Amino acid sequence: MPRSVQLVLQYDGTGYSGWQRQPDARTVQGELEKVLERLCNRPVPVLGAGRTDAGVHARGQAAGVIVDDRWTPSDLKRAMNALAPSDVWIADAVEMGPEFHARYSAISRQYSYMVSSDPDAQSPFRNRYELAYDRPLDSNKLDECASALMGDHCFRGFAVQGTAPESDNHRCTVLHAQWRPNSPSLTFEVRANRFLHHMVRFLVGTMLEIASGKRPTEDFLRLLNADNNSDVSAPAPAHALFLEKVEYPAELYLTTT
Repeated sequence: MPRSVQLVLQYDGTGYSGWQRQPDARTVQGELEKVLERLCNRPVPVLGAGRTDAGVHARGQAAGVIVDDRWTPSDLKRAMNALAPSDVWIADAVEMGPEFHARYSAISRQYSYMVSSDPDAQSPFRNRYELAYDRPLDSNKLDECASALMGDHCFRGFAVQGTAPESDNHRCTVLHAQWRPNSPSLTFEVRANRFLHHMVRFLVGTMLEIASGKRPTEDFLRLLNADNNSDVSAPAPAHALFLEKVEYPAELYLTTT
């Protein structure tokens, strides 16, 4: 009997052209599928919970694979980590019910984005994973924007046009949004039932311009009701964005996580 396994992945996205396999570029999905083909002696598709962009990292990306039943989750984790590139790590492997789908079964995803405005943020030991921002930030304005995100909104104003079908209502329900002090940095945390393409990066880019005085706070509220992205700020760079966690219904798990 085939076995359905959820892989919980951590990866440094610096050296990747995103998640999705591409014929002429290094991608996370492509590297994992190479490993699984070696282990299983056949192509094994790896279905991710979401497609992280080039340069985006993960501490808790989820992926689904179907393998032969001789592969227990613990054996699969150990074997994959022995062959995986050094910038990818399988943090966990869990057996799931046959109805599990890495993308469509997810009930929430959580991202974080780290911003620093102190001089040491330019250090090579920090600027790989943090955005070094050279203007003072008003934390009250950041908090005001984060509070406004809570609940259900149409995010056409904070998404790349044309990447979702026009029939899609572009609505997302934000379950958690907070700027958390993490001295000497600030971390934006956001959890929602779904995210649109570049949505988190557009949100962060706009919030930073508001908090640094480049834009009024009212612009953020207006963009939450906009029917296009013509007035959104430039997206924040990819290198400080992390996919932190993907949540699934408890009944899909065949073993305790």
